[in-house]
Amino acid sequence: MVNVEPPSVPVPGLDLPAVLDWAAREVPGLLSGSTTPELIAGGRSNLTYLLTDGDTRVILRRPPLGHVLATAHDMSREHRMIAALADTSVPVPRALALCDDESVTGAPFYLMSWVDGRIVRTAEDAADLDTEARARLSRAMIDVLADLHAIDPDAVGLAGFGRPEGFMARQVRRWGKQLESSRSRDVEGIDRLRDSLAASVPESSGAAIVHGDYRLDNLLVAGPAEPDALQVRAVLDWEMATLGDPLADLGLLIAYWDTLSRIPNEVARSMGEQAGFPSGATLAGWYAERQGADLGLLPWYEAFGIFKLAVIIEGIHYRYTLGQTVGEGYERIGEATPWLVGAGLERLEQA
Repeated sequence: MVNVEPPSVPVPGLDLPAVLDWAAREVPGLLSGSTTPELIAGGRSNLTYLLTDGDTRVILRRPPLGHVLATAHDMSREHRMIAALADTSVPVPRALALCDDESVTGAPFYLMSWVDGRIVRTAEDAADLDTEARARLSRAMIDVLADLHAIDPDAVGLAGFGRPEGFMARQVRRWGKQLESSRSRDVEGIDRLRDSLAASVPESSGAAIVHGDYRLDNLLVAGPAEPDALQVRAVLDWEMATLGDPLADLGLLIAYWDTLSRIPNEVARSMGEQAGFPSGATLAGWYAERQGADLGLLPWYEAFGIFKLAVIIEGIHYRYTLGQTVGEGYERIGEATPWLVGAGLERLEQA
């Protein structure tokens, strides 16, 4: 057993002594008894902790507290994905060990390497990036996405990781069900958007590894003054990864980039064209150039991405009405849903 002092302030969701005992057996010498923990990201997504003993820094990922839908926060799925991508052109943290034993710290978890970098999520994060730097960073983001979609899943041990056939039809049904579970009011047009998407699902553009939530703030990047300036150092948050239609990733990215970046709600707003980055059309052009892809049906995928965002935000609004959301600005988050529905219907008309 590793002799370790418990943290002076308990860290929710982490039994540090038990984790270090387990790590000492699975990856001997990785961490010492002087390891300290820090919760660095939490919420409805998976919880992320930094474990450090002064010499080594390791990341631990586990599901949210109290979450019971294992399929939505499957640790073995995330671990398998980053392990499979380790020797590819897609930068990911190094997978270190997976624990399926919930008795260790209350849920399955895995360890991965720490990667130095920055996350660009807000205007303040991008304050030191001029127009040219924003364009270079955007191009690097698209190049990595194109590299991901070019990987042969079978060649990296991901055969059977998902079901590409009928992927988009299942996605529309899945998010339609999510909408039903988040209803607390009538939102004009949202059922019409869902039904119109379901009635016009395009033929798949192919089968590829799909990240599921690919966006700028799910990337760790180098700063403009660093040797590998404005390159992607690691793609994070693989909890929704599967095998499916690659245009689902691009459509959602552009929904974040063009639509959510101009939403009249600061809590929901994302980085993108309105923040001085290149347009979504420019991103799509770069992607087509790298992939040789036909993007004639991309507006449908963008409309579906907007629908997903509307459902997610409506879910946040619903939780706020139940008193389950903490933070400033959430009292107005529900205003974003009708706005997104209108944008989705408008985009779908162009499909």
